[in-house]
Amino acid sequence: MASSGVRNGGPRMSMKLDRQGAGAMPKAAAGKQRLSSAAGAYRRTSSGPLPAAGGRASSDGVSSRVRVAVRLRPRNAEELAADADFGDSVELQPELKRLKLRKNNWESETYEFDEVLTEFSSQKRVYEVVAKPVVESVMEGYNGTVMAYGQTGTGKTFTLGRLGEEDTAARGIMVRAMEDILADVTPETDSVSVSYLQLYMEMIQDLLDPVNDNIAIVEDPRTGDVSLPGATVVEVRDQKSFVDLLRVGEAHRVAANTKLNTESSRSHAILMVNVRRSVKGRNEMDVSISGENGHSSSMMGSLRPPIIRKSKLVVVDLAGSERIDKSGSEGHTLEEAKSINLSLSALGKCINALAENSPHVPVRDSKLTRLLKDSFGGTARTSLVVTIGPSPRHRGETTSTIMFGQRAMKVENMVKLKEEFDYKSLCRRLDIELDKLIAENERQRKYFDDEVERIRTEAQCRIAEAERECKITLENEKMKYHQEYLDSIKVLEEKWKTQQQSPKRQIKEAESTSSDVGEAHNLLQNEKMLRQSAEDEASDLKNQITHWKKLEATATTEVVKLRKMLDTEASQKEKLEEEIGVLRSQLLQMSMEADETRRSLDKGDGPGKIFPGLDSLTSQTRTSQPREQNNGPKQPIAKLCEQVGLQKILSLLESEEPDVRVHAVKVVANLAAEEANQEKIVEAGGLTSLLVLLRSSEDETICRVAAGAIANLAMNETNQDLIMAQGGVTLLSMTASDAEDPQTLRMVAGAIANLCGNDKLQTRLRGEGGIKALLGMVRCGHPDVLAQVARGIANFAKCESRAATQGNKVGKSLLIDDGALPWIVKNANNEAAPIRRHIELALCHLAQHEVNSKDIISEGALWELVRISRDCSREDIRMLAYRTLTSSPTLQAEMRRLGIKL
Repeated sequence: MASSGVRNGGPRMSMKLDRQGAGAMPKAAAGKQRLSSAAGAYRRTSSGPLPAAGGRASSDGVSSRVRVAVRLRPRNAEELAADADFGDSVELQPELKRLKLRKNNWESETYEFDEVLTEFSSQKRVYEVVAKPVVESVMEGYNGTVMAYGQTGTGKTFTLGRLGEEDTAARGIMVRAMEDILADVTPETDSVSVSYLQLYMEMIQDLLDPVNDNIAIVEDPRTGDVSLPGATVVEVRDQKSFVDLLRVGEAHRVAANTKLNTESSRSHAILMVNVRRSVKGRNEMDVSISGENGHSSSMMGSLRPPIIRKSKLVVVDLAGSERIDKSGSEGHTLEEAKSINLSLSALGKCINALAENSPHVPVRDSKLTRLLKDSFGGTARTSLVVTIGPSPRHRGETTSTIMFGQRAMKVENMVKLKEEFDYKSLCRRLDIELDKLIAENERQRKYFDDEVERIRTEAQCRIAEAERECKITLENEKMKYHQEYLDSIKVLEEKWKTQQQSPKRQIKEAESTSSDVGEAHNLLQNEKMLRQSAEDEASDLKNQITHWKKLEATATTEVVKLRKMLDTEASQKEKLEEEIGVLRSQLLQMSMEADETRRSLDKGDGPGKIFPGLDSLTSQTRTSQPREQNNGPKQPIAKLCEQVGLQKILSLLESEEPDVRVHAVKVVANLAAEEANQEKIVEAGGLTSLLVLLRSSEDETICRVAAGAIANLAMNETNQDLIMAQGGVTLLSMTASDAEDPQTLRMVAGAIANLCGNDKLQTRLRGEGGIKALLGMVRCGHPDVLAQVARGIANFAKCESRAATQGNKVGKSLLIDDGALPWIVKNANNEAAPIRRHIELALCHLAQHEVNSKDIISEGALWELVRISRDCSREDIRMLAYRTLTSSPTLQAEMRRLGIKL
């Protein structure tokens, strides 16, 4: 797709630093290895089975092959019922990293991948082997891409975009990758931003801002890099905000209900995560070395621009490829499928051209290939997970997916590490430093002026004070000497007077002086006591502070212990979840074995004595049911048509011998089970003969087998029109009213259920009594009959919902008019899983349209919808019920009245 540095010519002059690795990349080893950052570090890890491919070093980067893993989806409930008699089309050998694709019972083809993931592989295991090495490379500064490719309904969105809000173990690659990225970045110096887009009908739409629905692709003519400047970019700080963004994007993504998938993605989803990290430690090392040599001062270190690494992680959830005849796409859905297949075809052409080293890679044939220009043949490390299903009915699509992965493994990218000088950050830092220096200079200058003025003022004040003190001192000296003169005279006079006083007066004066001394001593003691009490109070406060510090340390220790206990409980919870998964898989296997045993016991009676040679061929036809529809008719069917002839077999349907008619209609039913024979049977008049036989025969076995053959033919849309044109629904309704055998009723119900899946025939089908006939067969009570009735009602409700959404139908549902809603409510929680699943799906489709809301409430179906949204085992049906309840104003009002919360 996108040309690497070698294909684009020599290196270009740029402000960016391209850090290339030198020498061949080493093989995977235990732990993480780092090459020297001065030689262009390239990080590798052995934590997952997808290590970097060995490659050659060049001036433009390191060669790295696209890593491809294959993941098998387990059988769903529909495949367990429809393909119970068939084995899986693939066989996995995960320990050898091989996959065997069965062509038939004795031939298979073997393919090798970088990793083979079984249907029991956990989401954590898938992330570690597919995406974690790419995420670690992105954190080192390399671009990375993780992409899912496969048929619709094989689990691509489950692998990549599952949020895991109810079950954390089910989280997809997007959520787990962002957890690792946010755990490794530093919020103060690093940043992580996200864009979420979808490519729908060759238009790039912003899932975070739906108004922005035609974003242009811009390609840098100098570097060849592809960008989307019009996309919304949101900076992510924590995991919760990222999950909220994914939830908003998924709500805006286009999806539709097809025969292959109830929630089929109709667009390619692209998550772009841009990581900006600063390289720490290199500038400091350079400054210390230059300082030792004496060639630079510490100031030079601040003039060195910081180095940043910019990398991008692209997670691509491709829309599933599909065949129109299998998906049943019509109208706008058909146009969507065409656009998806065209873009995937353009991607396949680019992969082929890169794998074959073609001089021309048709990148500009599609916007998808332009967006993935850097992922295939570019500078990004790319991991691809191809998802496949086990059903033999889709062997052709499985083969195409596997071959796509094989070709992608031949594509090599030139992985490059790009570092840039952050001159903007340096300029901002220098501006701040300059502002600080200017402010400091102004502050020091003002301080100097203020200090000079203060010293001048202080000197003047000191001079004035000295003069004043000098005058005061002179005056004081004069007064002192004069006072001393006067005092000396007084002293002499007092001495003379004292000599004249009696001894008693002297005693009184001594006592007065002693009392003054005692009072002063008491005041001194009081002061000492107050000081001692203050010291004691200060000591108490210090002791309390020490006590609270000890309590804080004890609380911290308890918190650490509690955290360790929580970690231990979390690990035990993971172990229990793994054991529960193993038990569930064992229970599923036991259920499949029980179903096979039941089907073997329910087989029809053996053949009697019929037309010579027909008995053996009938048994050969019955025992040789086609294992894979894509391989064409098998040898016994071809031999039967060659020896007896289809026209001869059909003529035996009119034989007068009952045994001959019985075995002839069984042969026709077995032939009709193969899609390749259905057109021949109809062209030879077999459909008309079967309808005549159904009308005229009174034999229960003939009616049962004829109804089964008509049910097989009714799987084709063209044959459905012929059945309706020849009054087939009326005949099937009459047979259902007369029959009592559960197997006959199951065949009739299966035929009508297939007709219910045709959008064009709904009005005629209901007018000729098809819905009444389905509801009448519930009298039997047999689980197989009820399962077919539930399937027919689900098909009819789904077609009605699609027609109402497209504006082709108005008014209340025909199912409600015919009284089907009470039976639907009664069986919505049936113990049989096939019955319950179809009834739950039918109820969700009926409740999607506001005109049916009042009947839904009056019949008590609202409570069943709430139960489905909470407890349904199928996540797609559970989410459909939740969206139906939250989008209907009438149902919302009734839920508020009843106090129901989802």
